[in-house]
Amino acid sequence: MQNFDLPRRLTAEALGTALLVATVVGSGIMAESLTRDVALALLGNTLPTGAILVVLITIFGPISGAHFNPAVTLIFALKRELTLRDALCYVVLQIAGGIVGTMMAHAMFALPLLDASLKVRTGGAQWLAEGVAAFGLVATILAGIRFERASVAWLVGLYITAAYWFTSSTSFANPAVAIARTMTNTFSGIRPTDLPGFIAAELCGAVAALMLMSWLLRAGGEGVPMAKEAQL
Repeated sequence: MQNFDLPRRLTAEALGTALLVATVVGSGIMAESLTRDVALALLGNTLPTGAILVVLITIFGPISGAHFNPAVTLIFALKRELTLRDALCYVVLQIAGGIVGTMMAHAMFALPLLDASLKVRTGGAQWLAEGVAAFGLVATILAGIRFERASVAWLVGLYITAAYWFTSSTSFANPAVAIARTMTNTFSGIRPTDLPGFIAAELCGAVAALMLMSWLLRAGGEGVPMAKEAQL
């Protein structure tokens, strides 16, 4: 990541988020057009999302870190692995990329480029689900980097694939994606009025994961000076 300047990293974040959202929204439109079975439609939405995450993280990770998610960017800013300026730029480009992704998906299916969603997604259960989804995502990323860096793309893709099905919210886990999904009145949409609750839950879950994993992933002896006898 250090070998790429900020404009290239921002381009990777914007392009990656756009392709991610285009996949989420586009696969939802396709699934809904092919079946009236909601469970089958959800499966048709899930598999492409997990698959594209593996691809996007693999190809853009070496450039920008492949966040594609303001909650993930927040975590790396709190870890001081990203400056505040760079983090703010990441978030702006992620949101912009997500909106473009919705527009791309709509254009491919001959729909209005932007269409405010009417799909209700609110309530304590769904907010809890989003907190859990974001918590698990950040925990997966941090533990993956710590123990199996080369497998992070697969770990994230598989986690989101699973979280689509074990969370009542279908695991947005991403404020930029959530914002983009308010602009599609299709299978993957969310009402704009329901957005604040989702974003708050996602950020809380992400920060909670950082707090726990910062302790959990630190080996007992890390940060403790070695006794003189042990150095001999």
